[in-house]
Amino acid sequence: MAVQQRRERERAERHRLIVAAARELAEAEGWPAVTTRRLSERVEYSQPVLYSHFTSKDAIVAAVALEGFAELATVLRAARGGAGTGARAALRALADAYLDFARTRPAVYAAMFVHRTDVEFDGEASPAPLKESFAEFLGALEPVAADRGEDPATLAEVFWGTLHGLAALAEHDRLRPDHHRARVELLLGRMATGPDGRDGG
Repeated sequence: MAVQQRRERERAERHRLIVAAARELAEAEGWPAVTTRRLSERVEYSQPVLYSHFTSKDAIVAAVALEGFAELATVLRAARGGAGTGARAALRALADAYLDFARTRPAVYAAMFVHRTDVEFDGEASPAPLKESFAEFLGALEPVAADRGEDPATLAEVFWGTLHGLAALAEHDRLRPDHHRARVELLLGRMATGPDGRDGG
């Protein structure tokens, strides 16, 4: 039993090292630079060892994405927990945290939302960190949706989708950098306003 446990620990450590190496290389040089040959050199494992952990580059990207979702869930939870009272304050904290995450971890963000992976985004098969990330948006928008008589999940998807669009456009210098705060506040004004036109907080 001790031998089996040691082998499992060693395999888990190899897995962690491969994912970390892929992530570091992608952040430094972009995902096209991530190849099994480059990873083999970095982690000092043979390519067959890499393939015993990951059957393809897409599988490596998916592993990085799952790490990213876990980190994003933590970041969003902390942001929402530290926000002031009211829907607008909660949404501002989430928006700022989300956009900062995308800006500071571009390769991880791309793995999560741009590259093809087998990560399930809808349904019971969705990974727990992805569900937890979405739950933060959902929790912040449920009071607004209730006031409007709208579906909270749909409203959360629109908010998340808009933030993703802003992040993607900003990454490729398609937006005016000095208008970042104005764009966020405009979005908050639309999302956190009740049916009577009053600000939700």
